[in-house]
Amino acid sequence: MTVEAFDAVDVIATKRDGRVLSREQIDWIIDAFTRGAVADEQMAALAMAIFINDMEPGEIADWTQAMIDSGERMDFSSLSRPTSDKHSTGGVGDKITLPLAPLVAVFDVAVPQLSGRGLGHTGGTLDKLESIPGWQAGLSNEAILSQLEDIGAVICAAGSGLAPADKKLYALRDITSTVDCIPLIASSIMSKKIAEGTGGLVLDVKVGSGAFMKDLGMAGQLARTMVELGKAAGVKTSALLTDMSTPLGLTVGNALEVRESVEVLAGGGPADVVDLTVALAEEMLRLAGKTDVDVRAALADGRAMDKWNAMIRAQNGDPAAALPVAGHTEVVTATDSGVLTTLDALSVGVASWRLGAGRARKEDPVQDVAGIELHAKPGDTVTAGQPLMTLHTATPERFARAIEALDSAVEIGGDAASVPESIVFEKIT
Repeated sequence: MTVEAFDAVDVIATKRDGRVLSREQIDWIIDAFTRGAVADEQMAALAMAIFINDMEPGEIADWTQAMIDSGERMDFSSLSRPTSDKHSTGGVGDKITLPLAPLVAVFDVAVPQLSGRGLGHTGGTLDKLESIPGWQAGLSNEAILSQLEDIGAVICAAGSGLAPADKKLYALRDITSTVDCIPLIASSIMSKKIAEGTGGLVLDVKVGSGAFMKDLGMAGQLARTMVELGKAAGVKTSALLTDMSTPLGLTVGNALEVRESVEVLAGGGPADVVDLTVALAEEMLRLAGKTDVDVRAALADGRAMDKWNAMIRAQNGDPAAALPVAGHTEVVTATDSGVLTTLDALSVGVASWRLGAGRARKEDPVQDVAGIELHAKPGDTVTAGQPLMTLHTATPERFARAIEALDSAVEIGGDAASVPESIVFEKIT
C-alpha cells in the first residue's frame, strides 16, 4: 500500500480557508488525481475552493507546471527553423488558424498548431479541416516533426500524452460550474501549449458576446496571467485582445469556413479575417525574430496558398476537391430598413450549432455542411426584405430552432453604427 505524502482533505481545507497551496501540495494533488488516488469529488471541491478564493501568481505557475509534468513534452529543437504557435480562446467564425499556419510558414518559421474540436457554440479547427475530402487529423510525433521540417506547418490533433491531468480536470470543471475561473483557465491552456514545446506563442484572447470572456477587463487579466506563465516557462509569449462581439468573416460552420479561408489564402476574403490573420502572423514572426517581412504580400502572391496545398496534401487531404454543400438552405431577411447596428456573435454561434455545425457533447457527430453565411455586417445599410443570412444544413427539421436562436441577434437602427476601427483592442507583451 502506497503511503501518500499529503491528505486530500487537508489540501482542500488549505484553499477553502483562503491560504496559499505549497509547491509540494500542488505537485502531489495533481499527480495523485491523475493516477486516481484523489477522488473526483475531492478534486471538484478543490476546484470550487480555487474558484471562490483565487490563486496567487506563484500558485498558478506551480499548478501549471504540475499539469505539464503529468505527461510528455514535445521537443522541436531538432528542427532547422524556429517554432511559433497561436492559441485562440474560441469564437464564432474563428477560422484564423487555417490561413495563419501556412502564412507564417512562408517565412521559414515552423508552426506546430495542435488543435481541438468544437464544443457548444464555438467551432473546432479539426472539425473544419475534416470537411476537406481525405484530410486526417491524427499524426504521430514523428510525422509532426517530419512535416514541420519539410513544409513548415502542421495542424493536427493534440496527442493524449500532453498534460493528461488537464484533460481529466477539465471534464470535472465542465460539470461542476468551475470553468469560468482565471487561474484554472490560464493553467489549462498554458499547460498544453508549454508541453507542446513551441519557442513562441501568441494568444488570441477573444472579448465580447461570442467569446468565453465577455468583459475587456477580465479578458485582459486572463491574457496577462497567461503571458506571465509562458514567460516563466521560457516560452516567448504575447497576447492580442480581439473583438468577438460579431462573428469573424462572413461564414460560420465547417466547410463554409474552409471555403472562406481559401479565399483569404488566394488574396481575397473579408477584411476582418485578413486583418486578424496578418496581425497574428506579424506577432508570431516577431517572437521568432523575424520583423522585416511583408506578410500581406505572401497572401497576394500565392506563397501562402502553396504552403496550404502542401500542408493539406501531407495529411492525405485533396486541396483541389470540391467541399461538401448543404442539401437544404433557408434565407433570413431584414425586417426593417436602416443600418445594421448589431449582429450578435453568440446568437449566430448557437444557431449554427443547432443547424448541426457543433456538438453538445464531445462524442456527438458534426455536419460538414451545416452553418450560416452572412450577407451583411454591422455598419452596413440594409433594406426590409433583403437577405441577411443563409442557413445551411443537411437536416431541414433543424431550421426552426436555429431561427429561434436568431430572434434577438439582429438590430437595425436609423443611424450609422459605431463599428470598432480595429479588430485588435490591445497587445500584451
